[in-house]
Amino acid sequence: MSVSVGPLVIGRGHPLVLIAGPCVIESRDMALRVAETVRTTAAAYQTPVIFKSSYRKANRTSGAGFTGPGMEEGLRILEEIRTSLALPVLTDIHSEAEASAAAQVVDILQIPAFLCRQTDLLRAAGKTGKAVNIKKGQFLAPEDMRHAAEKVRETGNERILLTERGSTFGYHNLVVDMRSLPIMRATGYPVVLDATHSVQLPGSDKTGNRSGGQPEFIFPIARAGIAAGCDALFIEVHPDPPAALSDAASQLRLDLLDRLLGQVVPIHRLVQEWS
Repeated sequence: MSVSVGPLVIGRGHPLVLIAGPCVIESRDMALRVAETVRTTAAAYQTPVIFKSSYRKANRTSGAGFTGPGMEEGLRILEEIRTSLALPVLTDIHSEAEASAAAQVVDILQIPAFLCRQTDLLRAAGKTGKAVNIKKGQFLAPEDMRHAAEKVRETGNERILLTERGSTFGYHNLVVDMRSLPIMRATGYPVVLDATHSVQLPGSDKTGNRSGGQPEFIFPIARAGIAAGCDALFIEVHPDPPAALSDAASQLRLDLLDRLLGQVVPIHRLVQEWS
């Protein structure tokens, strides 16, 4: 099965799709600059792009953590990016009410990993008719994602993506089981690898107020995930990750995106030939 999002198609037999952008919208100007850079960089590799960013981050380690500009302003910025740069856009939703509002602007509604079992939220997203990207919970076996997908499919919406983003491994650690990609792909839906959230060390920052991360592993995890057969690569990028207001320890520096695509796009083409 493949999923169409505007002019691009995600699925077996189609080019690798890049889903990229900053974790959260920090400002209009920064979001626009990042979106334009991502589009230009991906074009050099003939890689279709979906811009991603959140107008609100509901899952913060500390209550003092930056959560974003809010729905109204955030959606206005995403709509400007979608229109001015002709890019499909993706954003997180956290409640049933958010689903219908965000669907007026974005092309893909994303269900955060910690909400992937929320039946009413999944159904609300499905009812919009928009493509729905469901992130696999850090606590969930990959084969159990079929239940999350089924909740969306029951609304009549089969435009479903399933995303691997690492599994809880003890305290303050995540691991990526590459078997999860073919296991989830066996459900019939396209699969995505989130190579940046996968390197998080949840709640492990020295301050104890935010998550840590190991960004040095973004490249090997991305290469391995493409080799395992994912259909799209999800990468959070930022011009200066240490200064980022969210996920500072796990975002990819924007100027490294070119090098990453130079490695993973050829791998994806080889995998396509083999399959």
